[in-house]
Amino acid sequence: MKRLHAVALAAGVLTASCSGHGGQSALPSAPGMTNANATAHGATAAIAVPSGWSATATQGVSVANATSLGALSPSQTLTVRVALQVRNTSQLAKAIASGQRFSDAQLMSQYAPTSSEVSQVVSYLKSQGLTNVSASPNNLLVSADGTAAQAQKAFNTSLTSFSLGGAKVFANTTPALVPQSLSGIAVAVLGLNNAARMASGPTACFPTDPAPAGTPCVRDYDAQAIQTFYDAGSTPAATGTSVGVMAEGNVAQTITDLRYEEQQLGLPQVPVTVVKVGLSSPDTAGVPEWDLDTQSYTGIAGNVKGLYIYDTTSLTDSDIANEYNNWESQNVAQLGNSSFGECEYQAYLDGSMKADDQTMMFAAAHGQTMFASSGDTGSSCALAPTNGAPGSGPPMVSYPAASPWIVAVGGTTLTSNNDETYLGETAWNAGGGGLSQFENATSWEQPVQLTTGILAAGNLRGVPDIAMAADPNAGGYLVYVQQPLVFINGTCGPGPCGIGGTSEASPLAMGVYARMLTTHASLGFAAPLLYRNYQKFESGESLIQGPPPTESYGGFHDIITGANGAYQAIPGYDYTTGLGTFDISGLNQTIAQ
Repeated sequence: MKRLHAVALAAGVLTASCSGHGGQSALPSAPGMTNANATAHGATAAIAVPSGWSATATQGVSVANATSLGALSPSQTLTVRVALQVRNTSQLAKAIASGQRFSDAQLMSQYAPTSSEVSQVVSYLKSQGLTNVSASPNNLLVSADGTAAQAQKAFNTSLTSFSLGGAKVFANTTPALVPQSLSGIAVAVLGLNNAARMASGPTACFPTDPAPAGTPCVRDYDAQAIQTFYDAGSTPAATGTSVGVMAEGNVAQTITDLRYEEQQLGLPQVPVTVVKVGLSSPDTAGVPEWDLDTQSYTGIAGNVKGLYIYDTTSLTDSDIANEYNNWESQNVAQLGNSSFGECEYQAYLDGSMKADDQTMMFAAAHGQTMFASSGDTGSSCALAPTNGAPGSGPPMVSYPAASPWIVAVGGTTLTSNNDETYLGETAWNAGGGGLSQFENATSWEQPVQLTTGILAAGNLRGVPDIAMAADPNAGGYLVYVQQPLVFINGTCGPGPCGIGGTSEASPLAMGVYARMLTTHASLGFAAPLLYRNYQKFESGESLIQGPPPTESYGGFHDIITGANGAYQAIPGYDYTTGLGTFDISGLNQTIAQ
């Protein structure tokens, strides 16, 4: 393992307000929390619990930079989602690492919460007056509707209303508890807080683009160009693979724009299915994100068997958990993409880290893979909507990218020859990366993990796993739009818009792996296979002169120049670009070895 000097991880920043992806977000904080290497499984150890009650992973929080408006109205309606504990988790983790795949029936019989446990949770919620109580098909979530008064009583908590940036939000200011009879069964309660939410925000590139450092556009890439750059060669298109994009709000314009791109570039028309998750929402703020996701992944994949757009109500942690659960339970899309995130401690504090990690573990056991963008503020979380400003916040990584059951994707700056062929890449200065303070490294990541003189880094989850094009000024993807899109740095369209960020990198990575699944049908969960490829071929690295120089091995380009703030790109795994970027032909030739 390689060694480097790392910045100290300070637990004291937990009261900061930040967003991992450039959008403003309220960050709750838990008083008295000081363990920088805590895990969701041990989150409840320090909570004083009244007799007859048991703690969950959902802690009491406050909302930074907000004004308290007092107790939430008792008649306020809300939906709560109770996460149930997976059985035999260590055994399942070892099986996934060894490449085993499980059917729904096997997961339900050996690892899912039992029917009896589900019945206990359902009965309790009904006894508290909650309605529309239902369990997810995988038994991991039980949802129910009720009022604030009912939720406070059911979970022995206090709900407070806040004013934040002109909007009203609410959060549980004391921990969510469950009766002692549900101890070890009900492990998190989501929906008690709508202040914590994921943020997304890709950046467009303009001829005089002011971000990230006054640098004008150098080159953007359309479908054919990005395939050429990453050496698709004769690798078959992903016609045998179905993929999912996690989205929110009204996605009608996104589908219209996808058809426009296909028509303009002569691309095959991808079959699209919109999966409604929860209540419909008229929100169209995410259209630039969902346009980028749907067009870039199919652009590099060549074609796919089907695109499933999972369309949830909002980007709150609770709604995202519900969306993830639907993707896993349906198991019709082998791959998924999440181009959003938040500072990881938000998910840790409200319990969604616990819930989502379990869902993603089940997905990995199916052979499904979720890819997630690592964030656009370098080795920190953003304190304000400053996409492309590394070092602007506390030194934390983004969630869900930090989940050990998700492939985290960082970003690079591209340099190509005149014919779009590969010349080199550097670590994008705004690409998210670093060490998680709440998640542990997996068995496949530990052998390559960096060690430091400060922390036992080999035991902590490193982010990202891999990287792809992200710099909007030199590597943005050309997205075709029929209506102008509004970005944090300007308006673009109609027509092609160069858009970047790790929101581009993640769907690109998904599109490449979609090709792998079509060619090698026996492949499953990507993460262990990618690390295995690295370990098998790392010693045979060959230098690509560039400039900038990179090294080639197996299915990867090893990025060895650039930095994202606290971390420098170095030979081998690092906290800027992980294992490196894909060489599609090389990966196709070596992934199954």
